[in-house]
Amino acid sequence: MKYLHTMVRVRSVDASLDFYCGKLGMREVRRIENEKGRFTLVFLAAPDDLDLVSERRAPMLELTYNWDDEDYRGGRNFGHLAFEVSDIYETCSRLQSGGVIINRPPRDGRMAFVRSPDGISIELLQTGDAKPASEPWASMPNTGEW
Repeated sequence: MKYLHTMVRVRSVDASLDFYCGKLGMREVRRIENEKGRFTLVFLAAPDDLDLVSERRAPMLELTYNWDDEDYRGGRNFGHLAFEVSDIYETCSRLQSGGVIINRPPRDGRMAFVRSPDGISIELLQTGDAKPASEPWASMPNTGEW
């Protein structure tokens, strides 16, 4: 398993970049503007992690700016922790066998979400290319929030 990033939702990209980059000294390493999804993702890295980020795209802080106004309450501004796994299906099977609810199954062979005992959303991402769709995951519905 490899730690990838932590996502936080932000109300202003400019104010957030001023804080994280201007004040804390982090560096912007990647930006994704998604017009269809109406969001912007800005990935930041600590200066001492820049070599790691260029080598393995981790560890990073992901700032998520949703273009539509939303009041983030109750921890909604904190999004998720993300980890890369070598076999998404084996990982989800092992977690499920241990009593963990798979909130967003890996229907696409690439991504799944679970929650920690404290309700923290955890994103699991398949290393490399997505695995071929496989049951029971391909037809499993989402459960709860993620």
